Amino acid sequence: MRRRRLYDRRRRGVWRWLLWGALLAGFVWLAGFAVFTLVVAQAEPPVPPPHADGIVVLTGGDDRVSAALGLLADRAAPLLLISGAGRGTYLGDFTTDDAAAATHFAADITVGHTAESTIGNAFEAAAWARLHQMHSLLVVTADYHMPRAIWLLHQHLPGVKLIGYPVRPPAMTTLLALSTLRLLAAEYTKYLAVRSGVAGLIFEALGVRR
Repeated sequence: MRRRRLYDRRRRGVWRWLLWGALLAGFVWLAGFAVFTLVVAQAEPPVPPPHADGIVVLTGGDDRVSAALGLLADRAAPLLLISGAGRGTYLGDFTTDDAAAATHFAADITVGHTAESTIGNAFEAAAWARLHQMHSLLVVTADYHMPRAIWLLHQHLPGVKLIGYPVRPPAMTTLLALSTLRLLAAEYTKYLAVRSGVAGLIFEALGVRR
């Protein structure tokens, strides 16, 4: 009986420590999320944009491609990579205004078809930048996506200067909306996963090609 009571006491102690650990982890996550949200809310593209060797836009919204084409038209960089456009997607497949601009600068634009994720974008952009011996890149993507994109690109292009050019998508118009907070929470969790290396371990465990 005494041994049983000792066992129960120890088990309650373990659960108590687990509970406190979970609460601490939740508090740290919330604090980090608050900082992440503040950084995203204050993100703005540089004006005027500095000149770079190339522009890479990570697809996921028409506004991103429009912003990248605008930078190319303003000669912020001589070359543009549209990364993750998907197989079977070409310059003429963009919206009417973008298609006109893309056709005009067709010789300066590369449409990447292989990337299916942000990690894939990093691989695709790194190969393109090395091919053209680039030392600086303007990175165009959604404001909430920028921290993770920049981090992954840094891992594959450690010697290249990366200049973020965040675009605010319609989903981020109302920051305190529940749908926006869900989007930010999911993105923040993904950001933590790539920063900690957990994402890479999961891909390796599942045998997923990154």
